[in-house]
Amino acid sequence: MPELPEVETSRLGILPYLKGQTIKQIVVRQPKLRWPVDELIHRSHGEVILDVKRRAKYLLIQLAHNWIIIHLGMSGSLRILLDEQQEVAKHDHIDLVLENGVVLRYTDPRRFGSWLWANSLEEVSQLNHLGPEPLSDAFSAEYLLAQAKNRQIPIKSWIMDNHIVVGVGNIYASESLHMAKINPNRKVNSLQLVEFERLVSAIKQVLTKSIKQGGTTLKDFLQSNGKPGYFAQKLQVYGREGQECHNCKTIIKSQKIGQRNTFFCDNCQKY
Repeated sequence: MPELPEVETSRLGILPYLKGQTIKQIVVRQPKLRWPVDELIHRSHGEVILDVKRRAKYLLIQLAHNWIIIHLGMSGSLRILLDEQQEVAKHDHIDLVLENGVVLRYTDPRRFGSWLWANSLEEVSQLNHLGPEPLSDAFSAEYLLAQAKNRQIPIKSWIMDNHIVVGVGNIYASESLHMAKINPNRKVNSLQLVEFERLVSAIKQVLTKSIKQGGTTLKDFLQSNGKPGYFAQKLQVYGREGQECHNCKTIIKSQKIGQRNTFFCDNCQKY
């Protein structure tokens, strides 16, 4: 599944082509995605795109009078095409066609993504009750310490909860805990402020680095220019079970925590 850096990379990739442009039409070839594509989405014809924003893993296309909300799901990707006559492939489900001929094409083999239409973001239930953005000032050690009171679940599962903080998926949770030298099995309420400070700093560093490097090379993810990201080549622990830790040469272990594969070094992450 594309994680926050992949979604942010997509946003940055499509923004220059969409912002300030007028929507000519939206072609829906397959309306049966995770949620049915609302026919009201066609009301966007003739609207000017004011901006492309992101909330958690949702891309928010801001129009003058409404919003188009896109989620890439498990295998979705967005590409910019400079010719609307380009051949359509089997899993090319939606085209957002601009007056200047540029096309934003949505491809999704598994159809777990979504395209929603809304008058306002407040009416989109999927965006309600989300935690702060991990790269914002609102996401701080003090915030985590307050939220951690009386919580006894593993820290790995907790930081993947979108009610606590959005966009810290499985890959980046493992990477951030390793950088912060925190064992993924630690109970949340056992962490001290100084440890949360390390963790917040690590999450911000890992996500920022990933965004700069273009997103993780997941096999299902393509950037808007059709090129894969490169961050996965530099992962420290994720997917490296049985290999040596880059820091101490201890063998990386894997364990299921909250039904998700978790990778860690039990030497660097003793506590």
